[in-house]
Parts: sequence; structure tokens; C-alpha cells
Amino acid sequence: MATEEPSFKSVFKDGAFEIREYPPLIAAEVTVSGARSEAVSAGFRLLAGYIFGGNTRKQSIAMTAPVVQTEALNEKIAMTAPVTQIPDPAGWVIRFIMPASYTLETLPTPNDQKVRLTPLAPIRMAVVGFSGLVDDDDVEKQTALLRTFVANQKLTAVGVPSLARYDPPWTLWFLRRNEIMLELASTK
Repeated sequence: MATEEPSFKSVFKDGAFEIREYPPLIAAEVTVSGARSEAVSAGFRLLAGYIFGGNTRKQSIAMTAPVVQTEALNEKIAMTAPVTQIPDPAGWVIRFIMPASYTLETLPTPNDQKVRLTPLAPIRMAVVGFSGLVDDDDVEKQTALLRTFVANQKLTAVGVPSLARYDPPWTLWFLRRNEIMLELASTK
């Protein structure tokens, strides 16, 4: 069974690099502290609790991809279709994008006050995809490649990069799909 991913319009694609436009979305998110790998695990558990019935209606909500991890200080990085992660002294924002069939009004209220339901504005993102397990060196390398791509396209990145992870932990390492995402300044 396919996992829902947020819709987007691909504006430009060149190999592993892509420029995407995302519509308004809704995220369930938490802020957690710790190293990148521990933070994504802790955040994932809190968010999974919400979508697996830890809400006022005891209602299950379909899992979506990706899980997005972003620096806590810069919560303007709205796109978190995968699970995304970014480091910061204040912690990490871990996000699940809610299925498109929900609105803020139709989503059940989380039982855990750490879980926030957040509307995300439309956003334009530069993305680089890569496979495998992810460590800090991978994030730095892929972020540098993406920043070079953005500069070569004469675009301006704003904010901090997000790490998006698309696959469950039991997926073989070489089949795992990951992305680094950077918000782009508006061209309008």
C-alpha cells in the first residue's frame, strides 16, 4: 500500500536536484532536543502516538511521508513532506504532514500538548535527493551540493535546510530515500 506524500508542482529538475512549489499543508509537529538521530526518534514517537490514536477522538490517521526534521529556531521552513530534521541549540522540529483529506477543523486534537497542529503556507523549495542511511556528514555534504545548485540557478535560499526521510526503519539502507530541502526566496 502506498504512503501518501504531499502534492507539489515540479518547476525544474536536473538529475538529483529539483525546484518544487508546495501548496498550503497542515503539519503535526513537535520540538525535541538532542543529537539529530535521537531527536528524530523521540519526535517520531510523539507524532506516531498522535496519529495512532493519541488524540481526543482516539482516531487513527494515515501515516504520510516524509518525516521532516528542521532547526527549532527557524520554524519558517514550512515544507515537511518527508520527515525533516535540522540542528539547533533550542532543538529540532520534527514534522508529519497530515493527509490532504484533513483540515485544521477536521483533525482530532492531540492528547499530548507537545504535539502542535500547524498550518503551512505555500512554499517554494530546492531539493536534492539521495539514498542510504543518514549521518551528519551526509547532511553537510548534500546541503553543500544543494547550496551550489541554488547559487548556479541564481536563486536565493532562505532559512536553514531540512532533512526529509521517506522510508520506515526496516527499509534496507540502500533503498532508503532522503532529501535535503531549502526554502527559496519568493521571486514575486
